[in-house]
Amino acid sequence: MDAVSIVAALASGGLIGLVLGLVGGGGSILAVPLLVYVVGVGSPHAAIGTAAVAVAANALASLAGHARAGRVKWRCAGVFAASGMIGAALGAELGKAIDGKQLLALFGLLMIGVGLSMFRKRRTAEAPDVRLTRESAGVLLPRLVPIGLAVGLAAGFFGIGGGFLIVPGLILATAMPLPYAVGTSLVVVSALGLTTATSYAASGLVDWTVTALLVTGGVGGTILGIWLGRLFAARKGVLEKGFATVVIAVGSYVTLSSL
Repeated sequence: MDAVSIVAALASGGLIGLVLGLVGGGGSILAVPLLVYVVGVGSPHAAIGTAAVAVAANALASLAGHARAGRVKWRCAGVFAASGMIGAALGAELGKAIDGKQLLALFGLLMIGVGLSMFRKRRTAEAPDVRLTRESAGVLLPRLVPIGLAVGLAAGFFGIGGGFLIVPGLILATAMPLPYAVGTSLVVVSALGLTTATSYAASGLVDWTVTALLVTGGVGGTILGIWLGRLFAARKGVLEKGFATVVIAVGSYVTLSSL
């Protein structure tokens, strides 16, 4: 690799880590375009495989920071991740039968819908102390399992992670505040990312040099993202609306570029 490619890979990793640390999702949808158009990875399949490994590693790094800050609901995350992995496996099989550009266009429209829904005022109060226990299981499991399954199905079907869907899905299922949803979502992002990464790595579709650079850059981005998340925690309305705006913007770009 030349110096320009190395710098591009480090900067791309920093951006992926920043997004994951700040909003808990979006790393995978940014990673593939960055690898193809900025870093210059020639094969789209290699870009997907490399991105999956890097996103999973950066998500785990970001998860460590959020866990230390006590912003991870582990039991909720475990149920959501398990349901999501089942859904992703089913969705991947369905997605293979559909043209890639059509998938991207549909995914973009879905993101726009999710972003717009986040601008609506919630009818239920936030529940910062929500926990999955024997007492709350009767209420939370009927929400976590089907929503996790649906998010995983969409992630596998569209083949682009699912971080932008996981955060709103967790909020819908549990009413946990956005900072907790961001931290908790990283467990799910890591699980789905590792599943995809293992598959592509087994097929030899991972550029390990680029992966190392992405992860290195991602460490700095993650630290900055978590710090910014704390900075905006007191202004959660601004963070949530900003997150929704990014979801709509990326969804619009994906839809238009696919069409």
